Amino acid sequence: MTSNNKSNTPLYKPKTVIIAGAGPGAVDLMTMRCHQAVEQAEIIVYAGSLVNPEVLKFAVPECEIHDSAAMTLDEMVAVMVGGINAGKRVLRLHTGDPAMYGAISEQINALAEAGIRVEIIPGVSSVFAAAACVKAELTLPEVTQTVILSRRAGRTPVPKRESIPELACHQATMALFLSVAAISDLVAELLEGGYVPTTPVAVVYRATWPDEKIVIGNLADISERIEKAKIGRQAMILVGDALSRKGALSRLYAEEFAHGYREANVNNNV
Repeated sequence: MTSNNKSNTPLYKPKTVIIAGAGPGAVDLMTMRCHQAVEQAEIIVYAGSLVNPEVLKFAVPECEIHDSAAMTLDEMVAVMVGGINAGKRVLRLHTGDPAMYGAISEQINALAEAGIRVEIIPGVSSVFAAAACVKAELTLPEVTQTVILSRRAGRTPVPKRESIPELACHQATMALFLSVAAISDLVAELLEGGYVPTTPVAVVYRATWPDEKIVIGNLADISERIEKAKIGRQAMILVGDALSRKGALSRLYAEEFAHGYREANVNNNV
């Protein structure tokens, strides 16, 4: 019998740093490839303020581990470049999926200046972990077929064309990162953009972590609910009518709808 177990297959290539997403929090939501990268790493630089430290238990005892929470970009890059130049396997470990607010472009550019390549392992984003926690489909027929992933302007500004009121005018589902600390201002901007006060809102704090909190409401009451729940950071905010689960039925499963795997039942209503 042929085994499909490739856990011993080397992931690391010469002069290459792996950047991986460790998922939203729960250790068993880390991908198998990320798990393998942790097991094979000799140096790990991980986002200590966000990544579940339990994932580091899969590293070998002699692995050199650095918490980047208190490090600058230059310090992180120096560790990674030093490791690569010493011939070691280097892993940069992010939370969720590194493509969203991971600040990876600046790391990739700095590593490239040192002649070092990167490979990226995607991870489960907190967007989809939060949607799973509240059992939400973010796209519903005849309600919305669009999901906007964004954030409110803070210390990091956003282009004016991407301000919350500008994006809210589309009335699509919105998944908002890094915005719960200013929930009242966020609500005001969503209403300014055209959402009505009864628009459903779900806020998930630390989705899939043991201390996960879920707050359900609408734009009229979510600020008060969040204040009572004492949630001030590390929360995903989902906004939109799709959260109500009240949409039209999908045509994909309709009896009269034919596709490559099923013929239409044209006689059903005859």
